[in-house]
Amino acid sequence: MGKKKILIVEDDNFVAEVYSTKLLEMGHEVIIAQNGQEGLNKLSENKPDMILLDIIMPVMGGIEMLEELKKNEEWKKIPVILLTNVGEKDSIQKVQSLGVQDYLIKSHFTPAEVIEKIDAVLGK
Repeated sequence: MGKKKILIVEDDNFVAEVYSTKLLEMGHEVIIAQNGQEGLNKLSENKPDMILLDIIMPVMGGIEMLEELKKNEEWKKIPVILLTNVGEKDSIQKVQSLGVQDYLIKSHFTPAEVIEKIDAVLGK
């Protein structure tokens, strides 16, 4: 697998740092945004190969960002993995209808398991 560009949209710096470090170690390029609005801005500057997206964030949350993403012809095919603490059925159904690759609840997965999921999506 070659070098991929991954956009991490996460307001928790610690979480963003953990995944950023792992992905950089694997030779990927990482872009970090603190919220959905910043994520959309970064998307227009650099089109990533994949997005790791949190749901609950200030300014613009992950679901709103996902809705905006899916309206854009150029962006809507970018694979998205949601990594969140939100496990409500409504949220899960909503994001699945928006076509995410995976929905991971932070407390249920170790960083190593999340990286495996990222690899699986990038390897497609």
